[in-house]
Amino acid sequence: QVQLVESGGGLVQPGGSLRLSCAASGFTLDYYAIGWFRQAPGKEREGVSCISSSDDSTYYADSVKGRFTISRDNDKNTVYLQMNSLKPEDTAVYYCATGPRCTSPGGDFGSWGQGTQVTVSS
Repeated sequence: QVQLVESGGGLVQPGGSLRLSCAASGFTLDYYAIGWFRQAPGKEREGVSCISSSDDSTYYADSVKGRFTISRDNDKNTVYLQMNSLKPEDTAVYYCATGPRCTSPGGDFGSWGQGTQVTVSS
């Protein structure tokens, strides 16, 4: 069964850090671009970051550049999102998904996980 499972979310104060994990089962992650997306209440889903399958190129939304870092551990079949200097506006449910390329539109991504809640609040 092809499945992605996100973990690592939680409640953190502004300026704090979290590391999200996206673990795959039933397939090998390094064959795919892996994207992190988020959706806040009442807002549309937005792309946050992506790591390519070919050369591990990384992509970031302008709102998280310099604060978030995406990485891949092929031995663990897991992709991580290190989030530093968190802001209240980062509060959302975070999802990972597989895609053909990082430049593909969000609609081309699939195998969505169940999401993990990140809440940034004092």
